[in-house]
Amino acid sequence: MIEALLDRAFGEDRQGKTAYKVREGVDWLPALSFAALDADDMLVGTIQTWPLALTDSQGRRHPMLMVGPVAVVPERQSEGFGHTLMAAMTSALDPQAALPQVLIGDPEYYERFGFISAPTQGWSLPGPHEKHRLMVRAPNPGVLPDEGTLGPWIG
Repeated sequence: MIEALLDRAFGEDRQGKTAYKVREGVDWLPALSFAALDADDMLVGTIQTWPLALTDSQGRRHPMLMVGPVAVVPERQSEGFGHTLMAAMTSALDPQAALPQVLIGDPEYYERFGFISAPTQGWSLPGPHEKHRLMVRAPNPGVLPDEGTLGPWIG
């Protein structure tokens, strides 16, 4: 059901997008991934979170979380389901050990949740992306590497 929802929200060609390449080879984290049901118990939204690493120029790996896809079926968008899914994910994070969260998305939407693109401008991905859409949310983004490559956290 989640895959069908994602196809409706992003198109059946979605798996060729850069976000899928970034997290290739790892599984989503169930404790930080949620589904939204409407009053009739129909699946209307989903959020998944994935383990990533930013590998800096010295080869050091900095663990992160990739948020997304965040999806709501088209006919139910603007009803607050996306906001609720983001709130569920952020509340599930351990405040004592919250890893930076990264996503590829619309700045106009994700800035309200504390995501910014300035720290990510020197980061690279395994595919094309618009730099202003690569965003991060971190307690102290100033400590993040200026340059690096995002990829799955394996090992």
